[in-house]
Amino acid sequence: SKFSVVISKVSTGSYKRQVYEVPSGKQLVDQAVIDRITWATWTSVLGDEVIGIWSRHAEKADVNCACVSHSGINLVTGDDFGMVKLFDFPCPEKFVRTCFCIVTTKSTVAIMVLYCFSRRHMMEISPTLNL
Repeated sequence: SKFSVVISKVSTGSYKRQVYEVPSGKQLVDQAVIDRITWATWTSVLGDEVIGIWSRHAEKADVNCACVSHSGINLVTGDDFGMVKLFDFPCPEKFVRTCFCIVTTKSTVAIMVLYCFSRRHMMEISPTLNL
């Protein structure tokens, strides 16, 4: 979180968000407490704040990664189709249109996207395919 308490949010293989205090490892289950957390960073594809990243025909595993900009106003995602998409953040409405979309040509899968510390650049990380 942005403040003095260190909180970690994880996404499980069953597509559930879980929130823990660090270093105690105590799971937070009170939704009212979780809703009041201001996150310092966001890299999850799950949550009410990112419902709009999922296209009408997307399956749960299609969107692989997400990262909110340092300013907290943009979200970039990477997916199984080699697309890197830019959204306004938060995007709580279903099926929103992207602000910008790039189709990567070197790989068919974007496994990680993140904003650089310069706050002016974004990076996409994809596996190297040796065909």
